[in-house]
Amino acid sequence: MKSIFSNKNIWTIGLLVSLFVGSLGFSSCKQDVDIASTPIKVDSVFLEDATSSVIDRKVTFARLGSLIRIQGSGFTGMKKVYINGYDSYFSVTMVTDISMLIQVPGKAPIVDADTTVRNTIRLVKDGSEFIYKIQIRSGAPTLTSISNTMPAAGDTITIFGTGLTEIKKITFPENVVVTVGIVSDKAGTYCKVAVPAGLTKSGSLKVEGSNGGVYSPAYFNCKSGVILDFDGVGSQGYWGWTATGSMIDASDLESAVIGTNGVKSQGKYCAHRPSRITQFAAGKNRLSEVWTAGNGDDWRGRFTSLIPATTTVSQCAFQFDIYVPQAWSNTGFLKICLINNFNGGEWTDKCYNYVPWLVNGIVTPFQTSGWTTVTIPFSYFYTYADTNSSYTFENILAARETATYQNFGIFFENSDIKLQNVTGNVKDANTTLTSAATSISVYTDNWRVVPLSSPTYTDY
Repeated sequence: MKSIFSNKNIWTIGLLVSLFVGSLGFSSCKQDVDIASTPIKVDSVFLEDATSSVIDRKVTFARLGSLIRIQGSGFTGMKKVYINGYDSYFSVTMVTDISMLIQVPGKAPIVDADTTVRNTIRLVKDGSEFIYKIQIRSGAPTLTSISNTMPAAGDTITIFGTGLTEIKKITFPENVVVTVGIVSDKAGTYCKVAVPAGLTKSGSLKVEGSNGGVYSPAYFNCKSGVILDFDGVGSQGYWGWTATGSMIDASDLESAVIGTNGVKSQGKYCAHRPSRITQFAAGKNRLSEVWTAGNGDDWRGRFTSLIPATTTVSQCAFQFDIYVPQAWSNTGFLKICLINNFNGGEWTDKCYNYVPWLVNGIVTPFQTSGWTTVTIPFSYFYTYADTNSSYTFENILAARETATYQNFGIFFENSDIKLQNVTGNVKDANTTLTSAATSISVYTDNWRVVPLSSPTYTDY
């Protein structure tokens, strides 16, 4: 356990002196009283944060690792402090009779704390002790992804992150609140909830639990960002179709209900290996291709009210739903094409190769139990991946507007993969994953452009 004088929480002498000198002004102890046995009393707790505009803030909760000041009386002679039952270190030099500083230990239990001591600070000295009730929280929760951001009413979604313990309230767009039927993971890595009926607008989810709250990006139910859903929103483009060719046309689309173990399909969707093709050969690119109609797609007119043109490319994304019913690994990937300017096999320019079965450079079979949302920030597209350049959504718009062919599309490719192209690590330069013939089934739907910005959540 680090003391309050760790590198992370070091305080200036001036701040400490001011806190304690100021606190002495409240003292009125009589010298003839045995202060070691004087009753302990706690009036309030303050968060001490030198980086905040409010350095000394009265609070109703404290987080693991935070530095707090306990204010009251009778603190002289303090022997022990237990936070959620955990014996917590404190420095006697940081104790006056009416005030003390202590860092909430990172090892103090939260969910696992005994119910009789949870959300308490117990102060103990010879002949006296006091229990002060205050909520003790872990670190602020984070939200990393949502299993599906365009589900139908009644579908169950999973929200992934950290610190998502004892979730009691989830607020959907239009201030639709759900407080029942929420399932929380004890470790805080996810929670599950059924989607309420009647949602018509997009926005963020607000998730609230024992560690506080957190917002998702404003991409939930983002129907205004749809560029192609194969059911009338957006136009599919196709040309030169043949029964053995790569082009996917309207007759190749499927509509049988699939993905029933989770979020199920919604109308028509694209099979990237159409039923007319039994198998994709190894070492080949552009084995199937599906496009929007292209010229006339006014992304600027449609999307700049949703995503301002000045938005950085890391804060906006292409999003789609995917269903892979069997394990997919070792071969094949989807090429996401911002414009129609590719012959297949590229690992550069205005595209991105989506290889879901490679996780941190390790082959990890990819399979979904229902339709799952994939989010690809535009900063992943190879042209815009240079972190030394300040690309914005304006660059995305301009690239499409100046393209000869403005179709947005997806290829299924099945060529060998140089691992460095995926990981970006020089050490992987000599590693190649050899392709193999495959009959994998990969389905996508609800192609859309979405914002990744989130509202700021504050506990105060």
